[in-house]
Amino acid sequence: MNFIYSVLIRIAWIPVWISQFFSSKMQLFVWGRKESFSLLSEELSASDKTIWFHCASLGEYEQGLPVMEELKKIAPTLKLVITFFSPSGYEVKKNNSIADVVVYLPWDTPKNVSRFLSLVHPSIVVFVKYEVWANYLFYLQKKNIPTFLISALFKEYQIYFKPYGGFMRKALQKFNHIFVQDEVSEKRLQSIGFTKITTSGDTRFDRVLLQTQKDNKLPFIEDFINDTLCLVCGSTWQEDEAVLIDYINTSKDVKIIIAPHQISASKIADLRSKIEKKTVLFSEKKGKNLSDFDVFIIDTVGLLTKIYSYADIAYVGGAMGNTGLHNILEPAVFGVPIVIGKNYKNFPEAKNLLEKGGLFSVSNPEECTYRLQKLETNTKLRTTVGKKAKEFIAQNTGATKIIVKKLERYLC
Repeated sequence: MNFIYSVLIRIAWIPVWISQFFSSKMQLFVWGRKESFSLLSEELSASDKTIWFHCASLGEYEQGLPVMEELKKIAPTLKLVITFFSPSGYEVKKNNSIADVVVYLPWDTPKNVSRFLSLVHPSIVVFVKYEVWANYLFYLQKKNIPTFLISALFKEYQIYFKPYGGFMRKALQKFNHIFVQDEVSEKRLQSIGFTKITTSGDTRFDRVLLQTQKDNKLPFIEDFINDTLCLVCGSTWQEDEAVLIDYINTSKDVKIIIAPHQISASKIADLRSKIEKKTVLFSEKKGKNLSDFDVFIIDTVGLLTKIYSYADIAYVGGAMGNTGLHNILEPAVFGVPIVIGKNYKNFPEAKNLLEKGGLFSVSNPEECTYRLQKLETNTKLRTTVGKKAKEFIAQNTGATKIIVKKLERYLC
């Protein structure tokens, strides 16, 4: 079965390679991997001791970061290697300060796996959330390298729980230990005979709590808001913007900040053309009196977490369409009431926060406008909902401590 898997992995690379000619993102995906081995060779030596973290994309990086930081404190001489599967993670974090080297994960073929691990030779390996690459896992076990999966979620539709999923179940068994977010995931793993499990929770709660201890000051945002009520629309897609636009165009005495998920010039121009109020882009803010504008479009990346600290109300994108809900914990930690779209069922944190009254879900423009108007005009409602969101964060922190306590013994 290993042979068949490896053949299928090689075949899967063919359409990926072809796609680079039609997509700039896939071009990064393909060409970026050509540099992985050379970067590792330049930055690592045979005598280095390393920790390897693998993250699919930016969201998984944020989940892994609190654990990375704690392990670096415990073992500061170990070099930290971070790999990404997706360009949306790699391109944003390739120059981050915590890692000694950041590369794309080489494609999961036996040859790549052997070469990668001979260069990295990790003391321990940590995969984040969903990533299960069979050849890597089989080779890691063969070399007796402790390997862990953290902040994992398991769904009944995944291949591990299907009659034909035997090979991937074997791959899953190669982890020394799996830290899951909830008891449902633990029970699902137990149903297929996996017992090396700890329900630790989601490390993102620890990650966002750390953000409140940092300097989130952004003077240009203060200039724009100018002591006015502020709605921050974060990581929005076109489906989100379609339900927001009526409120944006009809609201009064509210400053609106939009940080779209897609920041290409054409996407920004399309969004701007639908807004009837005075808008300004981050890229054109220099020399302007920002308080004169009603809508501020953030056509750059890396600022949203800090911007949420200025929000009175937040709309978090991704759940109006099928792209996946973005991080609701980032505004929640600042005590901000949150509105999201309708497709949130696969996001436990959204379901739980909705039940606790710290979040609202809307399905169409009318519902969105109604909910935002209520939060805008009712100070007591806004305060109460925001308080529940902040309490939700406080009640769910601690996953990092549980994970690190288990992992640190492998660093001694």
